[in-house]
Amino acid sequence: QLQLVESGGGLVQPGGSLRLSCAASGFTLDYYAIGWFRQAPGKEREGVSCISSSGGVTHYADSVKGRFTISRDNAKNTVYLQMNSLKPEDTAVYYCAAVLSLSGTYYYTGPSEYDYWGQGTQVTVSS
Repeated sequence: QLQLVESGGGLVQPGGSLRLSCAASGFTLDYYAIGWFRQAPGKEREGVSCISSSGGVTHYADSVKGRFTISRDNAKNTVYLQMNSLKPEDTAVYYCAAVLSLSGTYYYTGPSEYDYWGQGTQVTVSS
């Protein structure tokens, strides 16, 4: 059974940091592009960052550029999202998603392009 599990969310003060993890089970992430998305209450799901299957190409939403870093460790079958300088507007449920991508240079920004989703992890930025 193909499964993605996010972890690492929590409550953090503004300016703080969190690292989210997205661990895959039932399949290897080596040939999958990964995206991180978030959804705040009353808002649509939005793309945060994505990474190609090789890890060589990444993309960030303007709202997180310079603060968030996506990376992957295929040996651990895990993708990470390092979030620094967190702001209250970063509060949301964060999801990771995967799509098969045999090309190592493509990334995918739209939620509809992804086939597999995790259950989400809550990130709350508040003082």
